[in-house]
Amino acid sequence: MKKTKAGQPLPTPGLLQEAADPLAPAAAAAPALNLANHFLIAMPSMQDPVFGGTVVYVCEHNDNGVLGVVINKPTDMTMETLFERVDLELSSDVPRSVVDEPIMFGGPVQDDRGFVLHTPGARFSSSLTVTDEVAFTTSIDVLEAVARGTGPSRMLVSIGYAGWSPGQLEDEISRNGWLTVSADTRILFDVPVEERYMAAIKLLGFDPLMLASEAGHA
Repeated sequence: MKKTKAGQPLPTPGLLQEAADPLAPAAAAAPALNLANHFLIAMPSMQDPVFGGTVVYVCEHNDNGVLGVVINKPTDMTMETLFERVDLELSSDVPRSVVDEPIMFGGPVQDDRGFVLHTPGARFSSSLTVTDEVAFTTSIDVLEAVARGTGPSRMLVSIGYAGWSPGQLEDEISRNGWLTVSADTRILFDVPVEERYMAAIKLLGFDPLMLASEAGHA
């Protein structure tokens, strides 16, 4: 790991210096740059083995830092495998398309836990409403609802999440690590995983082939 002149390690992209409960209550004000409900798009020049080529959906951005989920890096696990591991029996009402849905690698923080991005509706015990169209839930009751066939109509399940300490993401953006753009739920929930990176780039409004290693915002 690279070190600063003072000999301190540089922050790892998407990795909080101290992992905590992602939905722990905190009295934190929104920062001047609030990227909640935005996509972070890794610049083509990013060589990070974890985040290179990724799109991250930002769930929360405040003075405590940033919480997001990688939405285009599937694991070899499906929903069916996940439900077997957490000992939940799937109802016959659950569509095969849901059963076969791949689980995303959401990020390197708490990568032994499941997290769910989904359309709001039912109330779950540990959930954050990001917008009228997107909620982020960390409690197993959302998976229990899915197993019964009464879960959210649209969802993305991940193992782990991405987190940044206060000011860390802003620094990475200033160093040309990420492009940012307002999120589109169609890309989050409907676009095939392998097409999400290019689809997110197209939201920027210019030809992806013209991308240069310059920080950009839309």
